[in-house]
Amino acid sequence: MPTFSPPTVKQLGLAVLASMAALLSTAADKPAPAPNPLMPGFNQVIDFRRATKADVKQATDVLISSTKTSLQAIYKVPATKRTFANTMLALDNLGDNIGTIAGPISILFNASPDSAIRNQAQKSIAVISKYGNELELDEQLYKAVKDYSKTKEAQSLTGPRKKYLTETVEDYERNGFALTPEKRKELQAINDKIGDLSIAFGANIAKDQGFLLVNVADMKGLPEDYIKSRPKAGDAYRIGLDGPAYGTFMKYAESDAMRKQLYTLYNNRAADKNLDVLKQLLIERQKKATLLGYKTYAAYQTSSRMAKTPETVWAFETKLVDRVKQKSQQDLEELLVVKRAYTKDAGAKTINPWESTFYNNLLMKDKYQLDAEKIKEYFEVSKVVDGLFQTTQSLFALKFNEVKDPSVWHKDARMFEVQRDGKLIGRFYLDLFPRDNKYTHAACFGVSSGKATPKGYQIPTAVLLCNFNAPTPGKPALMSHPQVVTFFHEFGHVMHNLLTTAELSSQSGTSVKRDFVEAPSQILENWAWNYDALKTFAKHYQTGEVLPKPLYDKMWAARNVGSGLAASQQILYGTLDMTLHDKFDPTGTETTTDVVKRLQNQITPFAYVDGTNMQAAFGHLTGYGAGYYGYMWSKVYAEDMFSVFEKNGIMDQKTGLRYRDMILARGGTDEEYNLVKEFLGREPNQEAFFKSLGL
Repeated sequence: MPTFSPPTVKQLGLAVLASMAALLSTAADKPAPAPNPLMPGFNQVIDFRRATKADVKQATDVLISSTKTSLQAIYKVPATKRTFANTMLALDNLGDNIGTIAGPISILFNASPDSAIRNQAQKSIAVISKYGNELELDEQLYKAVKDYSKTKEAQSLTGPRKKYLTETVEDYERNGFALTPEKRKELQAINDKIGDLSIAFGANIAKDQGFLLVNVADMKGLPEDYIKSRPKAGDAYRIGLDGPAYGTFMKYAESDAMRKQLYTLYNNRAADKNLDVLKQLLIERQKKATLLGYKTYAAYQTSSRMAKTPETVWAFETKLVDRVKQKSQQDLEELLVVKRAYTKDAGAKTINPWESTFYNNLLMKDKYQLDAEKIKEYFEVSKVVDGLFQTTQSLFALKFNEVKDPSVWHKDARMFEVQRDGKLIGRFYLDLFPRDNKYTHAACFGVSSGKATPKGYQIPTAVLLCNFNAPTPGKPALMSHPQVVTFFHEFGHVMHNLLTTAELSSQSGTSVKRDFVEAPSQILENWAWNYDALKTFAKHYQTGEVLPKPLYDKMWAARNVGSGLAASQQILYGTLDMTLHDKFDPTGTETTTDVVKRLQNQITPFAYVDGTNMQAAFGHLTGYGAGYYGYMWSKVYAEDMFSVFEKNGIMDQKTGLRYRDMILARGGTDEEYNLVKEFLGREPNQEAFFKSLGL
């Protein structure tokens, strides 16, 4: 499944930060009050290694107190004396200070091996989230912005500053300032509940340590290094539910019964707790929407996105279903041919969900002569990292330098500095392998934002947390090609974060509309499919032989094998998310599981498996509530922009620099549609998107 950047802590219900998005304050411009490793001086490095539970708590307390000090300064300005600097810039600084302290805490919550630190980080995120909800409904702050908006200076603003003011006022009004003070109190209580429920939902998924015990006979078909690296309980092998363990078992295990058991287990992660949490979350979100005068939570959410209304999203999803149906039927027929041959059952008419990956792998091997394990031998992690770095450094005229012995939260994490024209412009971290209690997918977390300050430009920092196959004794870490694609995707978010030149942190990097945020990561996936790019790093881990062109040609020929099924799965996720937030009554008799069953049977060719509850571990329901459609929506723009590279040459630096400066550097400083249109030199269209699906 394609991966997404989850929301940073700043988006976890801190709508004040969604409007001011990734945000250093007047308070943070002063030296840190104590040498707290999570609050380094301006443009200094976060000392993750030294951070303790007490540091997380202290940083949270400082964040609250410094924000209160900054707020007082904003309140005190007389209405007639309001300027962009003392009101809007001060507000951006304040939000940035919150993000700059909350960012590292979010990393510790998602990746620290120390449970005391993780637990404190979870508590801190809840505290910050609640405080963000308070700020969102801070009457004096709203009044300050509103008073400023009436000044002569405000009315003569242009460009990004004008956009920032307009959107800030709109966000305040969307978020409750049309309400009476009593109703605002009610809204704040709802927002607090939503924040707590969202955090609990994610924590329950991370804490789920489910596994399946299988005997040696049930490991038949699995790669040798996979079997060797499985933990054992007596004679039984323990198959965990992390991505690599689950994905590999579903792909290769010959035991249909065990695949079905593992599928059921995987699709019930956190179900014991999260079905109830999700129901409560949907109830609170609907209450919020109603209170704010919207028919549904989806109507509330889309009102500030590119799509504008749920109706636009439903029309988009319906069109996708119609276009994809024929292709997914063809994909299914291909799998059925394989199943009939494998099971020697000429009458087989269905593919069960736990069989699709297994038969898809056989299809690749038999019809397309593609052996995923053989392909993996050309993708050693260190070489892939080098290749990704070479590609992005060349396209965007950058230089990455690894920091030796960095201060990190775990020995696996690595740190890099990014230079442009010999000048440090950003930092990023890679933490690539799975371990207990770590975030379970692949995602980019923005830790601090780019921003113009009196001391110079604030250097943005991002962290990439992934779960790729770890090295095994005698064998380096190897990646499947889909993992290579995922890695390129997530690195697109890193580049979006780091190449920003926005003046305000509220508009820097990935602070764009939620249904566009995936486009700069989706476009980069294309380089993981291009032979000119691949041959620079796809080399056999033992012999050093470059990925042979005939093998690549087979990969390319098979690229859209199953693209209809994959797209229908994405449409299912988007439709499920929209249904739960637009066409579902969480207090009614229909359950979220009923909805999953109905939609899965309607949209995908795979019948729902009784007793499964995939929605309980569908983490995007918290961060992307009524926004998951954005994955396919943004892909339309990504593929359209990529068509320019196809035309001019995939490694054409001139095009790379235009894309860097027009799309990545500008973040949310202009309407996303305008940015894309300017880069394309024409109106965007869907042709390249449908072509990318093989339609």
